[in-house]
Amino acid sequence: MTQIPPKAYKNARFLTSRHARSLRILSEYLEPASRFHREKVRDTIVFFGSARISDRATALTRLEAARTPVERKQARLDLEKSAYYEEARDLARRLTAWSLGLSTDRARFVVCSGGGPGIMEAANRGAAEAGGRSIGLNISLPLEQVPNPYVTRGLNFEFHYFFMRKYWFAYLAKALIVFPGGYGTCDELMEILTLNQTGKIKKKILVLVYGRKYWDEVVNWDAMQKWGMINEHDQELFQFADEPGEAFERITEWLSRHYPPSAPSAEVG
Repeated sequence: MTQIPPKAYKNARFLTSRHARSLRILSEYLEPASRFHREKVRDTIVFFGSARISDRATALTRLEAARTPVERKQARLDLEKSAYYEEARDLARRLTAWSLGLSTDRARFVVCSGGGPGIMEAANRGAAEAGGRSIGLNISLPLEQVPNPYVTRGLNFEFHYFFMRKYWFAYLAKALIVFPGGYGTCDELMEILTLNQTGKIKKKILVLVYGRKYWDEVVNWDAMQKWGMINEHDQELFQFADEPGEAFERITEWLSRHYPPSAPSAEVG
């Protein structure tokens, strides 16, 4: 009896081959678009930041368990960094409570993170503690990037392509908060600033850099301007904040001014 071959769209060997790469890329656009439409998510507040920052309780446990001078030094640094986790958690909780209090639409300004541990977990956790939904745009990596348990079911995504994940960060965002982080966080921050600088992002988007003590040591913004690599206007593409209350006031004031709750927000897709 002649065996019927599988249809192309059910052929796993083909779909995972290099010949179907364009289909896989398109899928990472279409599948999230359909889910965001179904869940009625209009726009987001994105949290960027390191996966290598733990909550205070975990950091204290590590410090108590540290035995060697090297372990104690690292544990004390982890404890110091944990303040950023707790502040991101607090800020996400405040923003979610504020969003839920808007009279028009429960799907406005949904907290969104990269879906992993660290600052990402803190953002999703704070949103959950406020009784709201949150998004996790995860990506498959060999290390670190494991989905955290606080992302809302149905809004948990797993990407293969970094550029498609970045697209969804930028496309829905009305505000981004950038907590201290490493290569990945710097990459995300600089890409958004570049898109703003070059006019590739047409909408108004707030970029809030959180933790000036860290960022001023890591990125010398003034040196870039002194050397003529950016101009004074380019330094106006972002703002700074150093504590959750200040960040909350800046974000909510900015969003209320540029995207008032009574104004309609564009559909996804």
